Amino acid sequence: MQKILHLISYTIVTVVLTVISSLIAGCTAGDSSKNDAEQQRVAQPTDTLYTGQKAMAVYDYQPERALQIIDSAEVVGNLSQPMADFYRMRIYSQTLEGEVMDSLLGGSRFEATRAIGERLLLNDTVTTDLGMQQNVLEALFYTARQQQDTENGLRWARQLVDVCHRQGAETEALRNEAEIGTILCFIDQKEQGMEKLDSVLALLDGQRRFNELDALIIASKRKMDVLADEGCYLETLPLAQRIIDRLDDYERHPDAYHDDTYREPQDSADRADYIQFYRSQAQGRMTAAYAVLGQQQSMEEVYELIERTVRDATACEHFARYHALEQQAEAARQKTLAERSQLISIIIAITLLAALVALVWYWRQKRIISQKNRVLVRQIEEAMKYKKMYEGNRIVPTPPAKPVPAPAGEAEELFLQISSMIECEQLFLNPNCDRQMLVDRLQISKERIGAAFSRGSSHPSLSAYINDLRLDYAYNLLISQPLLDFEQVALRSGFSSRKYFGDRFKLRYGMTLTEFAASRASLGAGQSQ
Repeated sequence: MQKILHLISYTIVTVVLTVISSLIAGCTAGDSSKNDAEQQRVAQPTDTLYTGQKAMAVYDYQPERALQIIDSAEVVGNLSQPMADFYRMRIYSQTLEGEVMDSLLGGSRFEATRAIGERLLLNDTVTTDLGMQQNVLEALFYTARQQQDTENGLRWARQLVDVCHRQGAETEALRNEAEIGTILCFIDQKEQGMEKLDSVLALLDGQRRFNELDALIIASKRKMDVLADEGCYLETLPLAQRIIDRLDDYERHPDAYHDDTYREPQDSADRADYIQFYRSQAQGRMTAAYAVLGQQQSMEEVYELIERTVRDATACEHFARYHALEQQAEAARQKTLAERSQLISIIIAITLLAALVALVWYWRQKRIISQKNRVLVRQIEEAMKYKKMYEGNRIVPTPPAKPVPAPAGEAEELFLQISSMIECEQLFLNPNCDRQMLVDRLQISKERIGAAFSRGSSHPSLSAYINDLRLDYAYNLLISQPLLDFEQVALRSGFSSRKYFGDRFKLRYGMTLTEFAASRASLGAGQSQ
């Protein structure tokens, strides 16, 4: 049970981490992909809107507009066909409006990404350009990760490593070696995968260059994913702390890490966003680990650090969305506003109509339930009258004056003796009336009492029989003394609580106490009229 609670705690904290990270990601999302695209795009005129750069500036929240720009750029000759396809891959797979993209394509954006990527790898332009191959393979690997396709993910990652080595991009090769190690761990080759991850981390650790720092963070995150999946939460703590320490050092000495790679933040604002993003992720993983390990104080200390970033991250997210919307031309803005106003009017009309329909449906359902409850109350009253008539004609034996002796008869006879005593003395009104009470009074075994009810009566058990008597008594109180509240009725009838009484009542009569009282009052008013 404790392990389950720890896992639940880990899940909750991970969800919180994901929300915080997604907020911060709104400030930095697309930077690396945009820089990649800018590195690979062909020479383009700067006096036109139809460029890859313009498309990648709006693809986060306006994928449809970005695709229109790419199509136009290809038509006017600003982009070659392979380059245009490459941009489409990035827009399909990395837009923040994934559902919008799926709707535009009429299917999975990731399937479309993979189809384009596999086609590009066969293109002559791509096969002769290692940098272009790397970008296409990175997009394909990202897509495989999103689809949890380990087979293709492993294939693309290995090809990426080979391409990176051929270019002399050793840090990029290590980055993808870490991805390979992670996949191996998740396909039951843990020893080989962990060995690869440890090797990558050892080669990257201690180097003061931004590209190596970024690769170290990614590799550390991948190893933490594997460890968390294995339940080794304690081992994730030093990895998370190492990320935080390296980010602190980068924050204090940014110039020492400067290496002119395209991944490096372009200015102090981008650098602050980068540090904040990965620091909050590391802190979140530490919080989750402390939660699973039951170290409450440590968890709260780290969580307080995370909370401090939430407001800034939220504000940054809103600013990023606002900045993306401002990229539209004024004419398009006016058109969008007009369409939005029209859409809002339609939505309001539909909402009002839906609300009206819902109210009518609710009123009809309530009326139907009320009518059913009134019929049910009549049936209950008739059943109670019949039961009273039957019990009035039944000869109830005199309760025994002394304890029932040891086994002396059939189960039916013992049931009649016990039930006569309980009903005559109204023992069922005592909340403590149970099998032990009868054992003490009658000096017989629990087994004989149980057998008397299970084999000698229509009641499955003593408790079921006592609850039936209490419900009958409570029903009579509800009818004869309607001013009593349900709590008083429950206590007078022998129930330990109003809630338990309500549960038993609904189970037997098919309605709640409140519904019964309302239906009874409605029925009484109808009869008086």
